[in-house]
Amino acid sequence: MTHENAPASVNKNLLILHFTVFIWGFTGILGALISISAVSLVWYRVLIASVSLFLYFKVNKTALKISGSTFLKLVFTGALVGGHWILFFASIKLSTVPVTLVCLSSITLFTAIFEPLINKKKISKLEIFAGALIIAGIILIFKFETKYTKGIIAGLTSAVFASLFAIINSRQVKKYEAPVIAFYELSGALVWITIYLLFTNGFNQSMALKGADIGYLFILGTICTSLAYVAGVSVMRELSAFRVALITNLEPVYGIIMSFVFFKDMNKMTIGFWVGAVIILSTIFLFPVAKKQIARRKSRS
Repeated sequence: MTHENAPASVNKNLLILHFTVFIWGFTGILGALISISAVSLVWYRVLIASVSLFLYFKVNKTALKISGSTFLKLVFTGALVGGHWILFFASIKLSTVPVTLVCLSSITLFTAIFEPLINKKKISKLEIFAGALIIAGIILIFKFETKYTKGIIAGLTSAVFASLFAIINSRQVKKYEAPVIAFYELSGALVWITIYLLFTNGFNQSMALKGADIGYLFILGTICTSLAYVAGVSVMRELSAFRVALITNLEPVYGIIMSFVFFKDMNKMTIGFWVGAVIILSTIFLFPVAKKQIARRKSRS
């Protein structure tokens, strides 16, 4: 009997994941409110997250010891994490919060393709079909929101990176505790972004923070990053990377609602955007229903 056959444990992890995704919905809002560039923003974000996790370990006297090969894997995974967030915030600054969040929904398709390849499993036709519907929705958005082409490309590339590090984490969490994985990956992201900023002379006046930025970055680094990242990794002990990716796609729902409340961004969107968004979000909601129906038919035959 596998972990995923234990309903109580799965339901608890689903609840944690939904709460985590709700918190992630705030990141787009905070990204739009913070005045500095995407790279500088992510550097501060991972710095605050790494320090807060390190302090958490010190208070709880948690051992951080891992093997050298695992250390390298997690630090290199941190490059994907950092790249994902930089492209995510760049997409927001190049387009709008709703456009970026809907592009992020393509995580489902990328995970449906990459997870079987990386884990050497059979590709699910239903997962590919769901992913194809999501891509159809994104193409519709592309067609009608041409002024946001750069933002859409950044958002889709961000989704590729997110899909890859989610699959890697679903394997690592079977061996190590989620906070330890989160610490090394976030610290790795900090190292890679620091190297990038040093080579591009990025540590300059443009990184200076305004008064409101400090408060927003603290919320982003602690609640939306270290806490949410640990929770997001921990549920992968019970849930597949694809299932996590599917539920993560509720982030656009929360984010778009919050975007409307904070910025009235919905008024900027065309009909094409909304048709595409409806296709994407209805696919996310209907996928688990279709999967259950297929499982029932198989069990009867």
